[in-house]
Amino acid sequence: MQTSSAPPDLPQVLIVIPALNEARHIEAVLDFAEGFAARADGLVVVADGGSADGTREIVNRRAAESPRVRLLENPARLQAAGVNLAVRRFGTGAEWLLRLDAHSDYPADYGDVLLAEAQRTDADSVVVSMHAEGQGFLQQAIAEAQNSRLGNGGSAHRLAGEGTWVDHGHHALMRLEVFRKIGGYDESFSHNEDAELDHRLRAAGGRIWLTGRTRLTYFPRARIAALVRQYFNFGRGRSRNLAKNNTRPAARQAVVAMLAPAAALVLLAPFSAVFALPLALWLLACLAGGVMIALQTRRPRGLAAGLIAGLMHMAWSAGFWRERLAARRRAPERSPA
Repeated sequence: MQTSSAPPDLPQVLIVIPALNEARHIEAVLDFAEGFAARADGLVVVADGGSADGTREIVNRRAAESPRVRLLENPARLQAAGVNLAVRRFGTGAEWLLRLDAHSDYPADYGDVLLAEAQRTDADSVVVSMHAEGQGFLQQAIAEAQNSRLGNGGSAHRLAGEGTWVDHGHHALMRLEVFRKIGGYDESFSHNEDAELDHRLRAAGGRIWLTGRTRLTYFPRARIAALVRQYFNFGRGRSRNLAKNNTRPAARQAVVAMLAPAAALVLLAPFSAVFALPLALWLLACLAGGVMIALQTRRPRGLAAGLIAGLMHMAWSAGFWRERLAARRRAPERSPA
């Protein structure tokens, strides 16, 4: 592992890793981050939200070994708050912010490619596509669901391809001056804070480049309950994002949002069998999608991936409407007496 003998007084790149109970992956992410920091005059900050699985001990040990690593307490626990705090504490003089996810893996030249792309395109933010990988049958099926068009809806940052200008992508490298100018992440967002920031960045005239020259490997949730909870929160975050910025959902998001209300009609099936039709169609779509994924990947677990993709969408839809209804209940409380 390549390190410098002294930490940078004014780092060119501030590398921030939001973390919460990531002992399984944090060591490998730090290996990459430290190596890149040494080449790019960078500082690595792990913003920890109160890990209890040994993550903090690993980071403290690495910080004792390398002057380029810091452990930062993130009492707010949320990723948005952790990144903002790291920028306030350690971002003085830095030109770039590189955000790394602890539950991911990065190619050795990841940071170098991002910097080169930013300089070549003069982008304010360089975002990346991501490819999910898992271990064991269930996590691999979840990964295949997320990699499929059925599961990701054709999102640009989920699909590898040529570089292009986009409205949103998986956050990687951003000019710190721009990050500060637009106010950083909205710390009231537990999920979808990246898309919310991208909306403000674009509104301020910023440009976002989705590079096709590198990507990260993402390790998805390994249990169905955790996956459903994650996508439920994704749906809530998207609903809040749309409400805050007074925008409409994209066509694919609008279609997915209708899943939970349509499926809920099954409660009226005792009155007429027609009310069970939306849920039946959803199940058929899951099965058909599973067959397509299995044929494309040539792996039988693709059949399970179809149902998992359907669950992801259903949870997203439920979260979307949960937040929408909660916002309506909060509205009278905000109205003047």
